[in-house]
Amino acid sequence: MSVLERPRGLRFGITSVIIHAHLEISFYDRVVSDWGIDEFGASLTAMSENTRAAYLSDVRSFVEWCDRLDVAQPAAVHRSTLRRYLAFLTTREFARRTMARKTASLRRYFRWAVSSGRLNSDPTAGVSVPSGEGRLPRVLDARELDGMLGASTVRDDSEPEWRRRRDDAILEVLYGSGLRVSELCSLTVSSLDLDRDAATVWGKGAKERRVPLSPPAVAALRLWLPMRGDVIALDRGADHADVLFGNERGKPITPRDVRRVVDRRSPVPTHPHALRHSFATHLLDGGADLRAVQELLGHSDVATTQRYTHVSRERLSAAYRQAHPRA
Repeated sequence: MSVLERPRGLRFGITSVIIHAHLEISFYDRVVSDWGIDEFGASLTAMSENTRAAYLSDVRSFVEWCDRLDVAQPAAVHRSTLRRYLAFLTTREFARRTMARKTASLRRYFRWAVSSGRLNSDPTAGVSVPSGEGRLPRVLDARELDGMLGASTVRDDSEPEWRRRRDDAILEVLYGSGLRVSELCSLTVSSLDLDRDAATVWGKGAKERRVPLSPPAVAALRLWLPMRGDVIALDRGADHADVLFGNERGKPITPRDVRRVVDRRSPVPTHPHALRHSFATHLLDGGADLRAVQELLGHSDVATTQRYTHVSRERLSAAYRQAHPRA
């Protein structure tokens, strides 16, 4: 049966789908040419891939909203347009932290538009950014860490030994050195210096730093390395010959793989970044210098590290209230 022979409703349905697809393509073409989203994305070289993806998604959402108002170019955006958009986000009940990120994304985009010559002035100037909720990071206590790192974990005899050794090393490095998950996934064998209990890490913005490895992490890595070749060898290519951690498919490990490791091992619901939070907070609880913790974490701004001091104060206050007879 040809399209013309089909029932009237079905013909119109197919026609509407074709028109809708054409409109979507036309809209994408306008975004590329008039808003320069691809060029903006290419300029975000100092960001992690996840942050870059979030910024691009935020800008695209704003452009789609502008399209409904017939605001077809960035030059047509004014301060009142941005304030109206923030009001729209508020009515949609976005979290304040999400709104703050979306506003930061637009600031970054319009600053780029000015610096690249697309605009003469920045419409985000003077637009207040909604403050986030100030949520404190979740810090794992000694019992939770003990359960995750293996001292009290019930091991599954059916679990392959290579995976047990790999997971031990991953968790010890995450907590013992406070790495970001992306940094852990990019570790190579040549980046390790086990004789000096250290590793070289590439952080955000392709910044290199040297981090210490804890004795348990070094021990776990020494047990994992002899098995690593068998796992990575599952990938027939030679591209990953220096990769430190691999997954069940013989590919370099991914953040999703690391999340699965934490889910299997943790006695409580948590996420890999909680190990980094715990690393920083426990150092400050133990009297470590704030600047030293900043260097260990790879923070470019000490203000980012200072949030962990608030966590430490909260923990100290809680301990005081629970233990002091006059509290």
